[in-house]
Amino acid sequence: MRFPLIVALCAASPLFAENAPYAGQQSRAISSFSEADIASIEAGEGWGLALPAELNGWPGPAHVLELASALELDPTQTERVEALFAAMKTDAQAAGARLLDAERALDAAFKSGEIDAARLKTLLEEAAAARGVLREVHLSAHLETTPLLTPHQRMIYARMRGYEGGAQADHSGHTGHGGSH
Repeated sequence: MRFPLIVALCAASPLFAENAPYAGQQSRAISSFSEADIASIEAGEGWGLALPAELNGWPGPAHVLELASALELDPTQTERVEALFAAMKTDAQAAGARLLDAERALDAAFKSGEIDAARLKTLLEEAAAARGVLREVHLSAHLETTPLLTPHQRMIYARMRGYEGGAQADHSGHTGHGGSH
């Protein structure tokens, strides 16, 4: 009688797995983020937060520097983009640390059981604000980088990044929007 029971349990186990998509994630350092996400945020990387700029013809400093040779950046452009990148990275690491701290606090509140609707609202507002600041850091860097490039450099950038045929507008009249990066 044990054999049919074992077979039945083994046959049913995929069903359990399908209904447990988060199994194994309970040991994450921060529930909302994978280890790769955390590493990316701590490193000040873009984490996809600047895609509205990137995919619409507003290059960011990291990728411009990666493509510096192909873009034939002049020394002044290189210096200015390097400075933007350094400031962005520093600001992103600080803003990212605040986001990670806010998410850790949310996890801790649920883990300890010391949470109610008011505390939840506060913690969510703090996490959302931190994420907003981090996103602003990255998007602002795109705003400030794009005017440093010629229209031809932006065209090469788009081609090299695989964006040909996309929404690559001419932003030659834009001079940035006074961000702090």
